[in-house]
Amino acid sequence: MSWYALIENFLQLFVAGLTIGSIYGLMCVGLALIFGIMRVINFAQGDYMMIGMYIALFFVTAVAGPNSPAAFWWAFVSIAVVGVLMYLFGAATHALLLSKASGTHVIQTEDAGHTAQLLLTLGVSVILMNVALMVFTSNPRTILNPYSGNSWQFHVWGNDIMIFFNYARTLSALLCVSIAVIVALGLQRTKLGRELRAAADNPVAATYLGINVTGIHRVAFGLGCALTAIAGVTIATFGAFQPFSGLDYVIIMYAGVILGGMGSIRGAFFGGLTIGLIQQLSTLVLPIQLQMTAIFGVLLLILLVRPQGLFGKSVERA
Repeated sequence: MSWYALIENFLQLFVAGLTIGSIYGLMCVGLALIFGIMRVINFAQGDYMMIGMYIALFFVTAVAGPNSPAAFWWAFVSIAVVGVLMYLFGAATHALLLSKASGTHVIQTEDAGHTAQLLLTLGVSVILMNVALMVFTSNPRTILNPYSGNSWQFHVWGNDIMIFFNYARTLSALLCVSIAVIVALGLQRTKLGRELRAAADNPVAATYLGINVTGIHRVAFGLGCALTAIAGVTIATFGAFQPFSGLDYVIIMYAGVILGGMGSIRGAFFGGLTIGLIQQLSTLVLPIQLQMTAIFGVLLLILLVRPQGLFGKSVERA
C-alpha cells in the first residue's frame, strides 16, 4: 500500500470519527445531565434512544412515505416530535418511579438510593427492550433516504488523496454539535440552568433557597432522555437499529461520560467525540470486531493517568 493510500485511509477514518463522535457526544451529554444533576446511573438511557428512533421512523414513513427523497429532512423535523415525546416519557418515568428512589429524601440513606435506582432503571430497560421486540420485531430498520448514500468529495494534495464527507453523517454531526452548544449555554446563562446547577451542587441548600429539587430532577431526567433520543434519530438516518440497539449504545455513552469526567457536561461531549475517533481509527490496526476492545483499552490507559477523566474535577458536579 502506498503512502498516499495510508494517508487517505487515516484522513477518511478521522473524518468518520469526528462525525460519528459528535453524535456520540450529544448522547453522552444527555446521560451526563442525568448523572451530573441527579446522581442516578440510568441503565435505560439507550432504550429511550431506541424508542425515539422508532418514533422518528414511523413519523417519517407516515408523512413522507418509504424511501422518499425528502425523508432525511423530515427526519430532522421529527426531532422536535421525538424531543417532546421523550421528554414527557422521561419525566413520567421520574414521577412514577425514580422520584421514590432519588432526591433529597434518600440522601441520608445507607447507599443514597443507588441500589434501588440501578434495579429500577435496569427493569425499565428490560421492559422497553422486550415490548419493542414484541411490537417491532427484531428486523433491523433505518430511515431510508438518498443522503445516507451520497457524499461531498474533497481533493487533498492535488488529485492523489480524496476525502468523502457523507451527507447524512455530516449534517447530523453539525446538528448535534449545535444542540450541545445550546445546552451548554443554557446551563450557564438561564434561570433554569442556574437552578439545575444549584440542585446538582447541593440539593439540600437549593431547597432552602426555594428551588423545587424534585421538579428540577424531573426536568433533568426528561431533558437527558430527550437529548439522547435526538442523537439516536440522527443515527437512524444512516445506520440500522433494532430493539436491542440501546444496549450497544449505552455502553458507548457510559464510556464517553467516564472518559470525559463524571459530572462534566463539556467533558461528556468531548468524551463521546474521543470515543468516536478511537472507534474509527482503531480499524487501521485492528479488525472491526475489536472496536470496543480498542475503546476500553484506551479508556483504561487514560484513567490510569487521569482517574477523574479528561475534564473532570473533584469539585465539579454538572
